[in-house]
Amino acid sequence: MEIGFAPPVSGSWATPENMLRIARRAEELGYGSLWTFQRLLSPPDGNWGEIYRSVQDPMVTLGFLAAATGRIRLGVSVLNIPYVSPVVLAKQIATVDILSGGRLDVGLGNGWAAEEFAATGADPRRRGRQADEAVPLLRRLLTDEVITHDGEFYQVPAMRLEPKPVQRPVPILLGGAAPAALRRVGRLGDGWVSSSRADLTAIGDSIRAIRSAAAEAGRDPGRLRFVCRGAVRIGATGAGPRTPLTGTETQIRADFDALAAEGMTELFLDPNVDPEIGSPDADPVASLRRAEELLETFAPGAPAGI
Repeated sequence: MEIGFAPPVSGSWATPENMLRIARRAEELGYGSLWTFQRLLSPPDGNWGEIYRSVQDPMVTLGFLAAATGRIRLGVSVLNIPYVSPVVLAKQIATVDILSGGRLDVGLGNGWAAEEFAATGADPRRRGRQADEAVPLLRRLLTDEVITHDGEFYQVPAMRLEPKPVQRPVPILLGGAAPAALRRVGRLGDGWVSSSRADLTAIGDSIRAIRSAAAEAGRDPGRLRFVCRGAVRIGATGAGPRTPLTGTETQIRADFDALAAEGMTELFLDPNVDPEIGSPDADPVASLRRAEELLETFAPGAPAGI
């Protein structure tokens, strides 16, 4: 299972200097990928949680990191399909893929925040059908020389989108946990990226559902990627049963093995989802120190601690 890491995008530690520091060190240590996430707005009372109060734009951040790295892949988990036209999204994807020399992985989701749907003019009641139309259209925009489309949600006259990305095709992973979303991954996606709130004790059920949907659609399930967004916290166990990816280094490494056994092909560690790191009220120096501890401890090939 390949291991990735999330650079600073949420909270007080998400500065340009820290982004570069984490990204460059992750590449030095052999991590396979860097991942960002999207959150457009946050409620005044902060009831979505600390990690959503102050979030940098994911694609702009990846374009910035593309210039500072040379090997490590760059991913977003996830961009919400209903919030923007596939034409605009395709232009962003192509540009970041070019800037990175063909290192971009795109995760797409359907959104969940009613306030963001309202603010972007999107209709949450139609997001499933919208995704069914948007994903194939996005692929065509990124690959076909001339695109014509007349659908329920999008209309594109005969036009070109240039320049094209380096990768042909750019990998498109889909998020979501509902049965319909998992079936969509099997039918349309190059793989699946899980939520940081996913129940990792039952993650194998989702993987099996996606593989089954892929087989029913005549696709090869063995070609799909399965990416876990890992809320890893060393020493944080709390009351009750231990949550996967929390606890001692030994326990967390055992969780890595368990996820791989269930079929996860990739895991990225995301310190932004730790409210003690990803909050705008957190001490940025302490946040960086905690994140770098995580980065060094679980570096690919690093010996396990005692």
